[in-house]
Amino acid sequence: MKKKSKNFTSDISHEEDPAELWYRDGLKFECCGCGSCCTGSPGYVWVNEEEIDALAQHFQLSSAEFEEIYVRKVGRRKSLREFQNYDCVFFDRFFKNCKIYLLRPRQCRTWPFWNSNLETEDDWDTISRRCPGCNRGETIPLEEILKRKSLIEI
Repeated sequence: MKKKSKNFTSDISHEEDPAELWYRDGLKFECCGCGSCCTGSPGYVWVNEEEIDALAQHFQLSSAEFEEIYVRKVGRRKSLREFQNYDCVFFDRFFKNCKIYLLRPRQCRTWPFWNSNLETEDDWDTISRRCPGCNRGETIPLEEILKRKSLIEI
């Protein structure tokens, strides 16, 4: 889900006791490719210079050209552009897929294991109603959830 966030990266200096986490036994998630995380309400898909460079290379553009076409500045940060209907610029509505799936930004790679979605079981239940991949598929172990959660704070 595209979401506004106040911090770009997480502060991993504070450690949570895994035994106290409500999701300590892991959570089920399997991307079903529905695109609900790429469409809908306005928001941001934060990108850093490394991600911009990789995507520019993929499209055989300079980083500056890629940014001019696909990136917008939001304060000091950068986000992928959206279409007028708020779909991510890389979401293909016809094929219902991400055109850059293998190179997608860490914000997308870590979905749905964002701190905002994992605060409480109610938060998880809320996003589960919007994302059919939640509570489906194999169980993602706690270690992997914490790894993804630590990559970006949203």
